Amino acid sequence: MYVRLYHGSNAEVRVPEILVSNRSLDFGSGFYAISSCDQAQRWAELQTGRRKTGVPTVNVYDFDLEKAANLAVRRFETADGSWLNFVAENRKNIYNGVKYDIVIGPVANDITMTVISDYIAGSISEETALILLKPQRLTDQYAFLTVRGLSAFRFIEVKNYDKTHASFNSTEF
Repeated sequence: MYVRLYHGSNAEVRVPEILVSNRSLDFGSGFYAISSCDQAQRWAELQTGRRKTGVPTVNVYDFDLEKAANLAVRRFETADGSWLNFVAENRKNIYNGVKYDIVIGPVANDITMTVISDYIAGSISEETALILLKPQRLTDQYAFLTVRGLSAFRFIEVKNYDKTHASFNSTEF
């Protein structure tokens, strides 16, 4: 069984790599994909604008659940206290717990980013943060943190942004 995932970028990414980021990410350094194609499209446009190069591109992958069964996978079903503290520790670069191959859980949006930042800064308590996070409808993000994790992941196609039609066109491989 497979789960369809998307990665928004300014370029094709046929062979994902584990990159160490210079910024703190929710689940640590790795290759990130999400379950929402729409959100990947928005991210692709944002990344292309920030980098001022490339073309908004949505890379499409399948995540093999059978292969993942043999890996160290951490899944957060909701934006609860466990998720909040895991994200906070990764964002502060102080997480030193279990080393997972894959971490799955809610992806932060503009509102949750502010809540998480306020929580990390100590401006709000965990209880207040969770109250503010509760009404958010967050899609899932999948962080592939090891080469083993990426072994359960395969490239399907790329969708490039077509400015003339203001849409993404698929190219299957």
